[in-house]
Amino acid sequence: MDRMACVDLPDFALQLLLKEHPDWRGHPSAVVDRDQPQGKILCADERARSAGVLPGMRCAAALALTPGLRSGVVESGALEAALRAVTEELQRFTPRVEPAEGEPGVFWLDARGLERLHPSLEAWAKAVHQALRQKGFQATVAAGSSRFGTYTLARTRRGVVVFDDPAAEKAAADGAPLERLPLAPPVRDALLELGVATLGQFLELPPEGLAARFGPEVHRLHRLASGEVAIPLAGAEPLVPISQSVNLEPPETDADRLLKVIEDLLRPLLDTLSRKAAALAELQIAFRFDRLGEHLETVRPAAPTLDPETLLELIRLRMEATRSLPDEVARVDLTAKPASAAARQLQVLVQDGPAPRRDPAAAERALARVRARLGSKAVARARLREGHLPEGRFEWVPFEALPPASPRGTGGARLVRRLELRPVPLPPRKHHEPDGWMLRGLEHGPVVKVTGPFIVSGGWWNRTVHREYHFAETQRGEILWVYYDRPRRRWYLQGRVE
Repeated sequence: MDRMACVDLPDFALQLLLKEHPDWRGHPSAVVDRDQPQGKILCADERARSAGVLPGMRCAAALALTPGLRSGVVESGALEAALRAVTEELQRFTPRVEPAEGEPGVFWLDARGLERLHPSLEAWAKAVHQALRQKGFQATVAAGSSRFGTYTLARTRRGVVVFDDPAAEKAAADGAPLERLPLAPPVRDALLELGVATLGQFLELPPEGLAARFGPEVHRLHRLASGEVAIPLAGAEPLVPISQSVNLEPPETDADRLLKVIEDLLRPLLDTLSRKAAALAELQIAFRFDRLGEHLETVRPAAPTLDPETLLELIRLRMEATRSLPDEVARVDLTAKPASAAARQLQVLVQDGPAPRRDPAAAERALARVRARLGSKAVARARLREGHLPEGRFEWVPFEALPPASPRGTGGARLVRRLELRPVPLPPRKHHEPDGWMLRGLEHGPVVKVTGPFIVSGGWWNRTVHREYHFAETQRGEILWVYYDRPRRRWYLQGRVE
């Protein structure tokens, strides 16, 4: 009898979001695809679900059901990094771990042959569960004999669930609620209207009728759940970093010759990765200086690669940023962090029709060059956060990969509010001065129209704030965002509207 386990970190993206916003705990929370009223709910916690908030619902509708809903976006780069970390943690308990494609937070584990390491299957499952709890995750570990049975139990139970009897495992899985299964929201809602509320009731439906009404994906799910189709575990062996090093005698002082040394070390690393069907995701270069000790540089390509020219270009840009070597280099160590080679790296892409106007891969390569030249913190994006003043309503955070494009449609021209890094002091203005006020000399021209004030007041908990914001339209057609700071009795330029 096969022994396998399914680990479910329920609402994995939501768990990451709550780690980032611990003050949201205790409130209904959800992950959305974009932080807008028309954004879609991707997952929601139990408090939100009990109020009727379900995946696929619009943010505006969810807020109507529970006005106290906290929602946010989890970037794809952060999600992928967290999934890799969890996979590496699970590989401490079994070498074969298969993350579920399209369901972040679900993993299948091979539980065979572990009897000599653990007294029982239940003891092993409890050890896995405890390790994930120590990492700060809520998880369910369901161990049994079938792939879909353990998956269903992991999605519907909490804690550790172990079944030694296949019949008891199937009976427990058949009682699982349908809303916990991987069904598209329209299909789920249509089945619920038909009175199909559990997996067992779903399995009683005729497969041909499901295929005709709901399509091949629902038909395939029915075949998997019934055991008609069995998919073997496809977990790969863990990928461990590999290294190459060389002692330089005499110590090297020339950057160009040092680059040639790095190239000679890099090519054997890439050959080793190629034999393992892996690609290089990150390269760490450690320089051991003769007097200054060790210095570490990191180079990360836009996507895992085996192309030496791409990597050497990034290394060259990173070394050019240092301009000159501060000391003689006595030793060089290269450590390659591998990643499974993506299927698209092994395929020849044939494109029909005209070329797309934008190339996301080219953008990723450009950002990788910027990181290599200026450092990893040079590529960042603005993220909204809670704040009282405009300059405190966002923060700059680095990101690993560009998010997928999400066009907003053609709703007419949109204005952009561009903020100064710091509010710029302006010349004083008399209280009853007529239009024609010169904000910054002749640079913008005289003001022809002022709209406001819009008051932002508060700060009693730290420092009193009272700002009277105005939109000042100049003769040149610019719209400047200015405010009068009453405690300081001075005007400031906050930004402009474009």
